[in-house]
Amino acid sequence: MFADIVSFLLDVAAGLLGGACLLRAYMQHQRIPFGNPVGRFIFALTDWIILPLRKVLPGYKRWDFSSILAAYLFELMQFLVLALLGRLPVAWVPVLALFGLVRLLISGAVGLTIVYAILSWVNADSPMTDVIDRLAAPLLRPFRRVIPLVGGFDLSPLALLVVLQVLGMIVGRLQVAVLT
Repeated sequence: MFADIVSFLLDVAAGLLGGACLLRAYMQHQRIPFGNPVGRFIFALTDWIILPLRKVLPGYKRWDFSSILAAYLFELMQFLVLALLGRLPVAWVPVLALFGLVRLLISGAVGLTIVYAILSWVNADSPMTDVIDRLAAPLLRPFRRVIPLVGGFDLSPLALLVVLQVLGMIVGRLQVAVLT
């Protein structure tokens, strides 16, 4: 039971911190200013690890490699602690961390899409709405090209969610295939 609690808490911590690092990298890639509430929160949560990593691994153009590395390191630490608790073999830790990073990307995209859909229904005039819209637009753009509005409703978030769920299933099966 103790190991299950530790596993859950590690998953939450790695998900929050790793997801914040990935969101920081994505916001930088999309050139979204960090002066908004979301950006300030992300900076406050991740500066302590990103700034030292930038000295070792600088970014290139719009790619923030230090943020991606930080997210990987959080996943790596999560699986390393689980390996030390005897829950999994130590040799698989780097591979599991890579799969964890991919799952974190998919989960982040799912969360972003759900928040975007809810904010589009509410029609909120918040600074967060613009940021979420700018983050979700590149993910939804390919679906909007193919799926027309149906009765004034945009079904592209639903299609994106279906694709993300399928990708999550594929990553899960691929992880099991690699580890067995």
